[in-house]
Amino acid sequence: MSDRGFTTCLWFDGQAEEAAQFYLSVFKDSRPGRTGRYTEAGPGPAGDVLAVEFELNGQKFVAINGGPEFTFNEAVSFQIRCKDQAEVDYYWERLTDGGHGVACGWLKDRYGVSWQVFPEVLLDMVGDEDQEKATRATRAMLQMVKIDLAALERAYAGE
Repeated sequence: MSDRGFTTCLWFDGQAEEAAQFYLSVFKDSRPGRTGRYTEAGPGPAGDVLAVEFELNGQKFVAINGGPEFTFNEAVSFQIRCKDQAEVDYYWERLTDGGHGVACGWLKDRYGVSWQVFPEVLLDMVGDEDQEKATRATRAMLQMVKIDLAALERAYAGE
């Protein structure tokens, strides 16, 4: 992996390697990177995993075993724009395994990382210049935990 550009750093309390493997198993377009280990210099035990690099759908990440000082919250989330309901279902099933749905296509995975899983067309619907269509789509979305594209399309159409 190149050192240029942006890399998202995810802070874990001992689960960096496990989390990286989990995400690599979820995203079909993924690849592992380097694994760094603590040395005798510390601060962790020599040989333990310090950080793991990986890439998901072209986005670079590093999972670091930083300790218990920080945890994930909803202030930061990752969007997965899906082409259809099948793709929404795929990511939703895998990322809620050990995690849970929240609302409006948002979920927290088993590590507490927040994701937004939605069909890309949702953005067009809720942003439509026709305010009635946009309002109907938005109201329907606000009632959902996992996005149901067929129900969203019906609401958008006024059915």
